[in-house]
Amino acid sequence: MNVASHTKKPGTTRIQREKRQRILASALDVFSTHGFRGSTIDQIADAAGMSKPNLLYYFSSKEDIHRTLIEWQMEKWLSPLKALNENGDPLKEVCGYIRRKLEMARDFPKESRLFANEILQGAPRIREMLTGELNRLVEEKAAVIQNWIDREELNPCDARHLLFAIWATTQHYADFDVQVRIVLHLEEGDQSHFEEAARFLENLFCKGLKRR
Repeated sequence: MNVASHTKKPGTTRIQREKRQRILASALDVFSTHGFRGSTIDQIADAAGMSKPNLLYYFSSKEDIHRTLIEWQMEKWLSPLKALNENGDPLKEVCGYIRRKLEMARDFPKESRLFANEILQGAPRIREMLTGELNRLVEEKAAVIQNWIDREELNPCDARHLLFAIWATTQHYADFDVQVRIVLHLEEGDQSHFEEAARFLENLFCKGLKRR
């Protein structure tokens, strides 16, 4: 995890930035394991190897740390959808989006679980982000997909439900990593299944979307 560029504050020293980075990385471990409600400042401080007063010098509260992590994650999480190009080949664009989402699940599993935990709690701390930036982006890209459908380049479907289905199937590999590894008999750290998953999902979605 690297949120240094996102959380860098003017006038901070390298050591201060490194400590903020250590706190955020430790908080990610704690939040993704225990959820927001089950996590405490003491747990985060212990995980970071810092005293509680030292941690509170860099972040004012548990909420401050959580908000920083979520804001960074939302920025990263939306980037694959932003890259969906209305001028590209529709099927290639959808397949590319699926691959980018799987790469996010592979490379940022803790962040995915952090987001999932927040949503399961009713999104009390990120509702503004969901109703704002995320909602606007989904509407924009759903219109792109609908335009492809109107031009008869894709089979008819509800573009928003298509996006939901892609989110569900790709993020499953992060949020339910333990279950996936048990069923596929994978060792911890083995990521060989992501390529197989990408090929399967591309085939699943793109066969259904392809005009005959």
